[in-house]
Amino acid sequence: MDDFSAWVGRSETREDIATQAPLRGLAALLDHDAVPDILPPLGHWLYFLPDARQSAIGEDGHPRRDGAGLLPPVPLPRRMWAGSRIEFLAPIKVGAALTCVTTVDAIKPKRGASGDLLFVTLRHDIAANGVPAIREEQDIVFREPAPASPAPQAPTPVAPAEPADVVRSVSPDPVLLFRYSALTFNAHRIHYDRDYARDVEGYAGLVVHGPLIATLLMDHALRSAPDLAPRHFAFRAEAPLIDGAPFDLCLTRDDEGVRLWARDAAGRPAMRAGLA
Repeated sequence: MDDFSAWVGRSETREDIATQAPLRGLAALLDHDAVPDILPPLGHWLYFLPDARQSAIGEDGHPRRDGAGLLPPVPLPRRMWAGSRIEFLAPIKVGAALTCVTTVDAIKPKRGASGDLLFVTLRHDIAANGVPAIREEQDIVFREPAPASPAPQAPTPVAPAEPADVVRSVSPDPVLLFRYSALTFNAHRIHYDRDYARDVEGYAGLVVHGPLIATLLMDHALRSAPDLAPRHFAFRAEAPLIDGAPFDLCLTRDDEGVRLWARDAAGRPAMRAGLA
């Protein structure tokens, strides 16, 4: 694989305003009536949205990686948001002037069961009215093309589902996925183009966005314990969730904080998260 170490340390700065309209959309998506005047945890994902010109968009719906932007020209075609580690440093009020400095922190090639992988870690430092408010490390993984004819796999034995204190079921449908894509201006075709998701990227159907699952887990925690004031949140995707297949949001509290996970209908974890 090519050496992309020259991209480590590159950065870009973007500006935005913490307007209320995206928060109204998020509240509607999560089935809430009230619209907060302070960004809810993970609400920062509704700002600094991608703005590449239509002529710069690649086949997958993401901007083409030509090396001119922040990301290196990675030849591996499939991309996913693998996880994040987030610190909430200060509240962000609606109307605040936002600045985000994004830096390429690390680029690490790996070899997995599905072939070559490239992990790119981005650090996002967000300030509101000049005050540091959010620090996030985001892991993006690039993967090889899906095999043309995936080899049939024997069913994987499923262990008993991990017990949880609070469980809520979600039935993801194309409308939910479309609304979240619209909220975040996410044009990745795996979330709305069933033929592309199945025939090109090898998924069984439309893929539920990783940050949507993380947002649902955060919302599950706040519904279960409205007194929570998160300082740290981390999540890691373990397996894709597909539209039309209900999944559970699970929560358990212990001495270290709140453990969260999303599990599919077979009880297998698809994402794990921690909140403190």
